[in-house]
Amino acid sequence: MSDLAKSFAKTKLSSLPPELPLYEEHEREDDSSSASSMSSTGTVMPTSSQRPAPAIHWSDYFAQEFYLEHPQSPDSSSSQAKFHVYLTPPSSVKASLLVLHHGAGSSALSFALFAKEIQKQLPDVGILAVEARDHGSVVWGPEGLIDSDLSIDLLSQDLLDMLHLTQAKMGWKELPPIVLIGHSLGGAVVTDVANKGLLGNKLLGYAVLDVVEGSAMDALKHMQAYLATRPKTFSSLDAAIEWHIRSRTLRNPQSARASVPSLLLQNPEGRWAWKTDLSSTEAYWENWFSGMSSKFLGGKGAKLLLLAGTDRLDKELMIGQMQGKFQLQVFPAAGHFLHEDQPEKTAEVVAEFVKRNDRSTLVLPPKVSDLLAQGKKV
Repeated sequence: MSDLAKSFAKTKLSSLPPELPLYEEHEREDDSSSASSMSSTGTVMPTSSQRPAPAIHWSDYFAQEFYLEHPQSPDSSSSQAKFHVYLTPPSSVKASLLVLHHGAGSSALSFALFAKEIQKQLPDVGILAVEARDHGSVVWGPEGLIDSDLSIDLLSQDLLDMLHLTQAKMGWKELPPIVLIGHSLGGAVVTDVANKGLLGNKLLGYAVLDVVEGSAMDALKHMQAYLATRPKTFSSLDAAIEWHIRSRTLRNPQSARASVPSLLLQNPEGRWAWKTDLSSTEAYWENWFSGMSSKFLGGKGAKLLLLAGTDRLDKELMIGQMQGKFQLQVFPAAGHFLHEDQPEKTAEVVAEFVKRNDRSTLVLPPKVSDLLAQGKKV
């Protein structure tokens, strides 16, 4: 959740560097201004006076970009949606598909550099980076109004819908073996999907990046205070990228250039405002993370937890780690967005995790009946 702060427990408000001035390009407007009061739904569906950030060269990191349409069912039991995803297909039916879910207030392009690095190490695997509703995807309710319900159950269903719509788009007869990877809020979503067994035996494992229940829940009371310190608008995309680096929200300038523009929209005044209104999501914060540790430990499949510091482990996870229930990797030099700060190291750990759990490489002993049929003694 501290997809904004680095914040969850490790970065407090006082950790912002004192030399960071809130000068004119980082000016904060009154809440009454059109820029700061734009709702997340308004930014997801730009008006004629708004325009999205100039296109990022997503093609440097992914093979395809899709807007997947999910029609409403005739009985109105399901919502209509337009989901935004990036895809690099797996090279074969046996190759795994890594499904990447970003954190709150972030975007699929936060995984841009990670995706490029993982393709170097695992050239056969596929990559599907998805964007949640109000973060690049849009969902409409039965009456045609934009549905901004960000409860964990719906976000999990959205992830499944995007996966199956991608399958249909690509004409896959069945889903490939799946490895779920989620950062912060995305970690809560992939954990929920895994815990519910919604992918059955197609799920090889899941990885959670820098979020655990204990520190996340502790940090919630500080989130609104943190959000109040963020600039509401920027004079340019360069100013927004600079702020992310100078505030230490991101520590990798290359990743900041790839991901930050996708977080913003230009308002009628010509300034750049956040696409997602994170303050308005407060009602869902506890819902995202409550019970996450037990769900993480209880889900079927291999488990990987990547953290920016061991101080984030809560009691339940410490016990589970000592019992060998999951793999733990710590990147002490990274911030909260560890997959952006250290994409090569993150890709190395994930690549080894995928290799270790790739069933297609398993060599099973021959069946007794086959040996007998070959006239061999058993």
